[in-house]
Amino acid sequence: MHKIKFRMSGDDLKPRRTRMEIPGWAGQPEKRTDGSHEHAWHCVPFSEYAKYGVEIFYPYKNELRVSMQNGRLIFDGDFGTPPDPDRSWPPFRDFGGSYYTYQLLLDLQPEPGYAIKVETHPSFYTDSTGTAPIAVPAIIREWWPMIYFLVFKSPAEGQTHVFRADMPIAQFTMIPAESDVELEPMSYDEAAERELQSRRIHASRATLGADSQWLSTTDTVFDGTYRHIHGAARSVAPKK
Repeated sequence: MHKIKFRMSGDDLKPRRTRMEIPGWAGQPEKRTDGSHEHAWHCVPFSEYAKYGVEIFYPYKNELRVSMQNGRLIFDGDFGTPPDPDRSWPPFRDFGGSYYTYQLLLDLQPEPGYAIKVETHPSFYTDSTGTAPIAVPAIIREWWPMIYFLVFKSPAEGQTHVFRADMPIAQFTMIPAESDVELEPMSYDEAAERELQSRRIHASRATLGADSQWLSTTDTVFDGTYRHIHGAARSVAPKK
């Protein structure tokens, strides 16, 4: 079991392992059956990504609306008086027009050999209103002990990003500190084996997904082929 240690300075960001909110940003609790609308939680690869990290929530009661008007970044929200005379207040700042920052008051410490990767919260990808904040990705090293600040991408002209109490605003994952990955083409035999595996799955899809096929409201055919193979692979994977 890997661990990320954290400390907070003041505000309750409620850090926790990211959860799929159903009902909520991940969709509605519609079963995988004919006539259902497809939702984010129906997709196993997306669900695995979404639950892979640690999420934080906007801690303030007052709503903040960030908009771009005539090329100028506007922060519309009443934060009242600073909770501490030494605090930078309000916690948002224009960052060159194209971005804005938020003083997070959170320090995350990954295990040695790892780093923290800042990511846009997965709820951004299910938002249909165009108001979800867009956290800019970054990698923070284990040796950095300072309180974090987040950088967000500014909304386009005429658009507005909205921060509401207890809404998820960013996600963090712990990754190897060094990316020592090298791209290498498959050998002829490796590529042939992968192609053979692919054809076997395609040929047996009607059997693998027979009991799980359904037609969504957008006339898209779904089945549980990936989900069943995923479950089988997990059951035989060596335990760590």
